[in-house]
Amino acid sequence: MFENLSDRLSRTLLNISGRGRLTEDNIKDTLREVRMTLLEADVALPVVQDFISRVKESALGQEVNKSLTPGQELVKIVHTELVNAMGNENNTLNLAVQPPAVVLIVGLQGAGKTTSVGKLGRYLREKQKKKVLVVSVDVYRPAAIKQLETLAQTVGVDFFPSTSAQKPLDIVNWALNQAKTKFYDVLLVDTAGRLHVDETMTAEIITIHATIKPVETLFVVDAMTGQDAANIAKAFHQMLSLTGFILTKVDGDARGGAALSIHHITGKPIKFMGVGEKTDALEPFYPNRLASRILGMGDVLSLIEDIENKVDQAQAKKLASKLKKGDDFDLTDFLEQLKQMRNMGGMANVMSKLPGSRQLPDNIKSQMDDKVLLRMEAIIDSMTAQERINPDIIKGLRKRRIAAGSGMQVQDVNRLLKQFDNMQRVIKKIKKGGMAKMIRNMKGMTLPRFLDR
Repeated sequence: MFENLSDRLSRTLLNISGRGRLTEDNIKDTLREVRMTLLEADVALPVVQDFISRVKESALGQEVNKSLTPGQELVKIVHTELVNAMGNENNTLNLAVQPPAVVLIVGLQGAGKTTSVGKLGRYLREKQKKKVLVVSVDVYRPAAIKQLETLAQTVGVDFFPSTSAQKPLDIVNWALNQAKTKFYDVLLVDTAGRLHVDETMTAEIITIHATIKPVETLFVVDAMTGQDAANIAKAFHQMLSLTGFILTKVDGDARGGAALSIHHITGKPIKFMGVGEKTDALEPFYPNRLASRILGMGDVLSLIEDIENKVDQAQAKKLASKLKKGDDFDLTDFLEQLKQMRNMGGMANVMSKLPGSRQLPDNIKSQMDDKVLLRMEAIIDSMTAQERINPDIIKGLRKRRIAAGSGMQVQDVNRLLKQFDNMQRVIKKIKKGGMAKMIRNMKGMTLPRFLDR
């Protein structure tokens, strides 16, 4: 997520963070680099100009905190202005209305609109315990209605049936009537995606908007389209009075132009971001957390939420109970931990939320490929129950058999056994009372002191 922007900004600010004092000259040099970095990240020019102006004004216009070096103070200012550029705070959906709360989802074709409706339905059902009905008025795209029906079944929300022979306005009126009579909390309306601002389709969406009077009108934005997405969003906002945005495909965007431009150009907040293809890969948008990740400072709060929401708590308790009894941590336990890691979005996702992960050597980063997890699982799956319990018996012939069975090489098996051995050492330290030390280390993985105020 935003790898190019994060790497460049982190390096630029690192160069000045050790300076004994800030001068107009070295601030000017640093901000010139920051400006080029933002422009290369496809951030809109007015946003860049305003950002640089605000950082410069703050850096030269305030007294440096005595507990910080001048360089640290500049990093703090940049962090603050990144947060301001993205909207300052998390903005939740406004659902405090007489049910059903109608949420209209609009956007360009291919932005991930229908998928976002499914993800949002799941989020509302699981996180906010809402009774959700979804409906598609996209009568133009083949299989669009069927796609939403399938998604609704997958995420466990109700679907209002419609056909391409019906009129969008009729469909949405019928769906709204059912949402009222069946006491739904939320009605999510998936509209037809546009390739551009088309007059006929524009008139249609304006009519639908005026008829159902949605409490939220969310525009779905493909993060990979950069500042163009912000300009298109502005046109839609002038037409429909948008209340916010869902930023999709964030996990594949190395630049960050859309995330940093949309709020400044439209004045409306990003409310959610899509961080993967799975139906649970939708996260509330927290500007302060994302700013910290962009600057290489991690996002421990989001990591803790991932652990709470995506780790199998029953399995975790089972492992804790096993270790408490004094039983050994074996390869079956290791396999379960690998699966839990995948459920949390993989190693790359977890590492991206840890402070300082950007400074890891390239050879370490290359091992964060989530395909590595799948290879490791395949190797363990090729072992017998006895081998998993007692990996010391895995010698020459057994290694060759396991490698062949998993489609790997013997050196891959050796590498996994070494990683498992390292894991066992960590577990043994914890069992000997090293947990307190580990917790102290984890507490140290919060934001730097100058941001945690």
